[in-house]
Amino acid sequence: MPLLEETTLPVDVPLTLPMVVIGNGPSGICLSYMLSGYRPYLSPEAVHPNPILHSKLKEARHLSLVDQELEYLSEGLEGRSSNPVAVLFDTLLHPDADFGFDYPSVLHWELEEQHYVPHMVLGKGPPGGAWHVRKALSMEGSMLTISFGDWMELPGYKFKDWAATKRRNIKCDRVLPEEIASYYKHYVKIMGLQKNFRDNIYITSVSRLYREKEHENESQVKEHVSEQHFQTQEQDGQNPPIKRNWEIRGYQRAADGSHVPFCLFSENVALATGTFDAPGRLQVEGEDFPFVLHSMSDFGAAIGKGILCGKTDPVLIIGCGLTAADAVLCAYNNNLPIIHVFRRKVTDPNLIFKQLPKKLYPEYQKVYHMMCTQSVTNVDSNLHSSYISFPEHRVLSFQSDMKCVLQSAAGLKKILKFSVALILIGSHPNLCFLKDQGQGIGHNPNEPITCKGNPIEIDPYTYECTKEPSLFAIGPLVGDNFVRFLKGGALGIARHLTKRQKHQLIVERGGDGVP
Repeated sequence: MPLLEETTLPVDVPLTLPMVVIGNGPSGICLSYMLSGYRPYLSPEAVHPNPILHSKLKEARHLSLVDQELEYLSEGLEGRSSNPVAVLFDTLLHPDADFGFDYPSVLHWELEEQHYVPHMVLGKGPPGGAWHVRKALSMEGSMLTISFGDWMELPGYKFKDWAATKRRNIKCDRVLPEEIASYYKHYVKIMGLQKNFRDNIYITSVSRLYREKEHENESQVKEHVSEQHFQTQEQDGQNPPIKRNWEIRGYQRAADGSHVPFCLFSENVALATGTFDAPGRLQVEGEDFPFVLHSMSDFGAAIGKGILCGKTDPVLIIGCGLTAADAVLCAYNNNLPIIHVFRRKVTDPNLIFKQLPKKLYPEYQKVYHMMCTQSVTNVDSNLHSSYISFPEHRVLSFQSDMKCVLQSAAGLKKILKFSVALILIGSHPNLCFLKDQGQGIGHNPNEPITCKGNPIEIDPYTYECTKEPSLFAIGPLVGDNFVRFLKGGALGIARHLTKRQKHQLIVERGGDGVP
């Protein structure tokens, strides 16, 4: 099913899919897997360590999870996600994983082709999404995933089984980003999902179409009708237009670099874009200078081109998350002097380093140790050290002569010289294809969408946006930043579409006089 070009798009009978998924990372892949008809059942020999949950599962073990009441099954469960279906699905796939156990999944999967829902998954790169970006950022193959390899796997195909086919010996629980990216790409192939995926796709707009109630033919479709127009028609006693399908516009980048525009129509849209697209910014003077970078890819490119080779001025790294720590390690391993600036105290209990077991994450503990012991406040530290941290400092401005003005918590200002600045303070989803970048569908409609502070507001069991029917969201966009938990979104969406399809079938049969 090729993407349709605007120049060849039929006017009378446009291509309308039941579902279009925007984003081809693990969220989009997992959703495609379930929309393709794969169904999870309780394994006959399985015993879940939670006796209450196991008792519930046995009550309807002849039914797949897609046909069961997820509200009932997830009641009383607790986990590291605020979405109950995510917690439920995770505890079925990885029972008691948070307690250090390695119990096998209690589910087995069956392909029921009659449940296939036609859909299309659109992504900028190959299947795997941002993991292919992370693969490129893994300097010299030294960076490992935070999550265990088993926790990164998708339903129906174990990561270790994939590794065995590649003759790779997994020596530890954590793995390389390039291995995960390759696994996701292979997963789509081995599960027979390729027909649903389109690569090199860039979405420019996703908007509602409206239809006049008294008309049924496609020529009456109207675009971008305002709410004020609805209200005016209601006041005049007219029937306002009803919301119809979604229109998805964009272009596909061809091998020669040209752009081939397309337009699709869909009954439902699922947002699975993740939050890796738009780097966070400080919003300070001089941030747009070319020597001020906002991504590890730009930093890696600068190192690869030898731009920083022989520089005596330090690299200025801003941020105290894991990506900033990766940058510190990268600079350190390339013998580049480092100034590390962050706003928090090193004793802040919310620092990610304090939440990671030391034995499993020795490289990050090394960075945290330097943050604590080689700070500007320590007597033994000096500006000639290969690494020096500036806790409780913020950037006031960057200057054209490659100097930076810092301010401490006490209000003292310092001016430091640097070779390149790297701002790594998190990232935000790029929803520029939605009206107001999707701001209105968050928990706080007055704030931009962020994975932590203002995720998209959804029904916790269907993953349908509460403020926009037939628009769904999954993964980091709804606060599930770990692959372990985003799988629950695929289950919730698949179950909701199945229930709605059954309801429509009942209505249609009733209309035909069939009981």
